[in-house]
Amino acid sequence: MTRLGEFLAKRSINRAEVSRKTGINTTRLSDLSNTSSAKLRADELYLIALAIDSDPCVLLNYVCGEIQLKE
Repeated sequence: MTRLGEFLAKRSINRAEVSRKTGINTTRLSDLSNTSSAKLRADELYLIALAIDSDPCVLLNYVCGEIQLKE
């Protein structure tokens, strides 16, 4: 499960409802939630955050918070 999948699962978010609100296909949401090679686009992250009444910055930090600059 991806970080996005964890975020949605912890909050018991219904992916079908997110799909309906955002226009993002349920298959795409499933890929983003379960497949680590799927790349989440900024517009998708923003729409998902709006659909679940979350601050987009909070979602971005949760999903990408482990990324570090090279030393």
